[in-house]
Order: sequence, then structure tokens, then C-alpha cells
Amino acid sequence: MQISSESIKVGHPDSVADMIAAHIIAAILDQEHKNGMDINTMPHCGVEVFLGKGLCVVGGEVSTRAWIDLDKCVRETVLGLGYNDAAIGLNGNSLGVLNAIIPQSPDINMGTRADAGKHKEIGAGDQGIMYGFACDETPELLPLTYVLVNRMMRAFESCGDPIFAPDGKGQVSVDYDDETGAPVRLAKVLMSNAIDYRYVKGNDHCAIESKARKIAFDCLKDWVDKKTDFLFNPTGEWQAFNSCSAADSGVTGRKLVVQFYGGYPGAQPGGGAVVNKSPEKVDCSAAFGSRYVAKNIVAAGLAKKCSVQLAYAIGIAKPFSIYVNTFGTGKIADKSLAKIIEKLFDLTPAGMIQRFDLLNSDLYRRLPRTLFLDDYPWEKTDMVKALKKEARK
Repeated sequence: MQISSESIKVGHPDSVADMIAAHIIAAILDQEHKNGMDINTMPHCGVEVFLGKGLCVVGGEVSTRAWIDLDKCVRETVLGLGYNDAAIGLNGNSLGVLNAIIPQSPDINMGTRADAGKHKEIGAGDQGIMYGFACDETPELLPLTYVLVNRMMRAFESCGDPIFAPDGKGQVSVDYDDETGAPVRLAKVLMSNAIDYRYVKGNDHCAIESKARKIAFDCLKDWVDKKTDFLFNPTGEWQAFNSCSAADSGVTGRKLVVQFYGGYPGAQPGGGAVVNKSPEKVDCSAAFGSRYVAKNIVAAGLAKKCSVQLAYAIGIAKPFSIYVNTFGTGKIADKSLAKIIEKLFDLTPAGMIQRFDLLNSDLYRRLPRTLFLDDYPWEKTDMVKALKKEARK
């Protein structure tokens, strides 16, 4: 059988929108920390961004004591992603910025404050169902397809060749053993990248493809073999001046499959967008909490593959329900694992905010690149010992 995963470069229009939203929240957190913020006075943010041709519209709901220069924040983010010339589709210097942010509903605000609301606790910022996933295919306890395609995106982002403009996306397909389910070989690699022809001598597609192949195969060399197929810009042409919001608009939250495990079967995305929300919203915090639980279960050897579902009700702190699926690989019953999770893990918004340091503005600046591959707090496996002990009872 063959399984595929996809990912995008940070210069993809949807990723640019996510980056802008995340950087706005980071800037708000920076100012709130200067104001002496703690978990009970943290800002509540849900930021939406739309990128069209030469225009950025920022909307959503924000409750904060801070003031930020939103126009400056947007421009610096766009410029930092390499968009400094209209010739490649977007210019942070001349971009029009429209601010349509409004205050958050007082009813929602009340339900997420420890000193207000019906339950007098930091409740979930909305109802929702979030999924976390882990498997033993890689040292990161993530699907191999997800790891490989994101490795390729980073290689193109850092290659330093101006021919490859910021916008791009990729896909990999891996052959798996039908009986064991283990990955066997990298079958196909697809890379599409906007080309800045100002740096190309002539119009030699073969030469450009050769450069792209080298970048891709160098970073994937552990899995590439002589039969691995490589496709680059399969339409034959992708000119940078038709890239990023000149041809495609960008919208926050439109690449959830990419961010959540790359479309790997059994590892579905849940809830809503993550990086454009403050962490009392469980779309954000419980996406990390569920991944943390699933990863520790696999790291503890209690399953080879694990999906954890967390459901929440608005204004209530503890999960509405916990569901575990180990796909027949669990050492103990899935139902027993769910009870252990409820006992060992604090999966309230306040608990996850504190454990994962989710009021850290630097996290928000990193998040849109990848939710799980870096050294984030929710990637730790520090609950292995406790899980093993509880499972033996």
C-alpha cells in the first residue's frame, strides 16, 4: 500500500496568513507581559487574516489591555518571509492593511475567567473536538510521510537559491508493507515552487528541475532509491509574479490537514485552526495536549500507534469526553488507557497553558512552520514512567 502526505513552505499564501495572525498574538503577549499579565489576566484572541492582491484584511475578536502597531506587525511579518518585491507577488512595504478586529463577546470572556462565569474557572474558550496522534515509524513518533515532506519544505526554505521564490508546496508517497504496515521505500516526490525568472539564465526548465531534484533528494537521501519518481512543477511553468495573493489568496486556518500530520490515515485534524488563537481556546491548547498524551503512550510502549480524542464544552475546564484508539496495537485496552489519561493528565485549559508555556510569545512566532516537529514542550515524553506504572496496576 502507498500513503501520501503533503506540506507547504512558509511562503505559501495560507501560511503567510497564519504567520501574520500568530505574530499579532505574539506581539499582544509581549505587551501583556510588560503589563504584568498572568494566566488570570491573559488576552483572549481569535485573529483571522485574508490576503488578496496587494491587500491584507485582519479581523476577528480580541480582548486585551495591550496596544500594538498592527500595520507594522503585518508588514514586518510579510517582509520577514521574503516578500519585499511586487515582482514575486507581494511586497510588505506597499501592502494595504485593513484592521477589522473587534472586542471578544463578554459572554465568552466571562466563561474563560477564573473569577467569573457559571463555573468560576478558566473554561474552554469554545466547544470542540481535538485529536492527537503518534506512531513509532520515526524517532519523532510521527508518520514517516509527515516527517519527510516537512524536511523537504525546510530544505527548500533554507537552500539560499533566489530562483526558488517563497511560495511552494510538496508531497511524498511512501510504500508500506501490506502485512506489517511498516514503511519500505520512498516511492514518489512532488515539489511545486514558484520560480523567480529574474535569476534564471534563459528558460531552461530542465536545469531548474535538476536543482530542485538535488535539494529534495539530498534531504531525503535515507529513503530515496533508484526507482523513486520525482515531479517538479508538473504544469511546466510557475512564475513567481503569479505567486502569493496575485494568483492565490491566503486565509488563516485553511491548511489544517497539512499542519495536522499531513493527511496520514487515522491522524485526522480536529477542532479548528490553531495558530491564530490564544490558548484558552482548546482548538489551540488541546491540539497540543492530545498530541502530548498520544506521544507519551507510544513512547511508553503501550501502543505502536495511538489517536486521542478530546472533547470540550464552552466554559467548562475538564474534557467533556476522552476517547483512545490504538488501532489494535495497544498493550492494554483502549478503554483502560482513557481512564489512565483522565487520572494522570491535567487537560484543562489552565493546566495545558502552564505545562506547555503557551503564553510564551516565541512559541507563536514558530508555530506556523510546524506544530509538532520541533522541541516544543508538548513533544516531551516525560510522562512515560507514570504511564508504565499506572498500566501495571
